[in-house]
Amino acid sequence: MRLSEELRGRTKRYASAIIRCYAELPKEREEVRVIWKQWLRSGTSVAAHAREASRARCDAEFCSKLDGLLQEADESQLWLELLRDDCGI
Repeated sequence: MRLSEELRGRTKRYASAIIRCYAELPKEREEVRVIWKQWLRSGTSVAAHAREASRARCDAEFCSKLDGLLQEADESQLWLELLRDDCGI
């Protein structure tokens, strides 16, 4: 396996935390709903990319999946910053 079980577990826990957070926090304002959905999508994709990287058939595919993981993690950080800075959440 190309990725450790520890990293796969951490990314799964991260995705689970986002799902729980999404279910509990307020989404009355349209801009908040849009950002929440973007965060839900990108945050859960981090775990999906970790799983895909684990199954990579070659180094190039592994690097590509890790790059996707990093891109989704960075995007997730952006949505969190926007929720905090612009939406007061």
